[in-house]
Amino acid sequence: MVGSRGTAETDGLPRVLLGENVTHPSEPAITALAPAPWAWYFLKLEPVCLQGSMRVSIIVPTLNEESHIVGTIRSLQRLSSEKEIIVVDGGSTDQTAPLACAQNVLVLEAPQGRGIQMHVGALESTGDVLWFLHADTIPPPHALEHIRKSLEARSSVGGNFGLLFNGPSRAARQLTGIYPLLRIIGLCYGDSGIFVRRDVYHQIGGFRSLPLFEDLDLLRRLRRVGRFVHLNCRIITSSRRFEQRNFALMWLHWTTLQLLYWCGVPPKWLSRWYPHVRRASA
Repeated sequence: MVGSRGTAETDGLPRVLLGENVTHPSEPAITALAPAPWAWYFLKLEPVCLQGSMRVSIIVPTLNEESHIVGTIRSLQRLSSEKEIIVVDGGSTDQTAPLACAQNVLVLEAPQGRGIQMHVGALESTGDVLWFLHADTIPPPHALEHIRKSLEARSSVGGNFGLLFNGPSRAARQLTGIYPLLRIIGLCYGDSGIFVRRDVYHQIGGFRSLPLFEDLDLLRRLRRVGRFVHLNCRIITSSRRFEQRNFALMWLHWTTLQLLYWCGVPPKWLSRWYPHVRRASA
């Protein structure tokens, strides 16, 4: 049932609640784990048998996503296992919010910005695990079981999926080939479907309101406190941001921005040279 649940405020962030979530039953899954960084020794190592009881909150930030949001939500609703779906809209001027509400999920309004939108969703969520997913992304059928299996050991605090960029274009093929190589050197981004234990997310301060690299910022803090898992199964995401552009120049641009970020240049400054992605979509 879709309906208004009023307005709430937490940490000064306004959230208008527009819909309600749905849940489904569970089944098992198997996945592979990546090696742990040194920081995991600071956590307790005993396994926790919560696979069947872990509830996953799926948080989807949106901005003018009317062409993708219905398909994404329906693919999430088909996932078997206990879950809630939360769409956090950043002020769309199209039909994104009404379309999401019509799918019988919880829809929140938040200030525009992927980092703050995802944080608002995390604050409103009730799940044991938070899974942040882009609005143009389709998960594998047993994604929730893979997430739960990967978090059976308490030393594992979060993880992400492999990535397949859809479409027959050269950009899609190149990106699909490049992302596994990035994993080898420890790089991953928000479009790979980052998930994290709820208690750990709040322990490290969650997503910050950054205009760029909010995903790298979170991952840096997350890896300091535990083991980050790379799943072998892949989610499918759109390559639209990279279509109709010179791939070599685009990659050079992105690499330069990331190097500057690692050198300590604030994301607010870097976003001036990479504004178009955040205007197009959340």
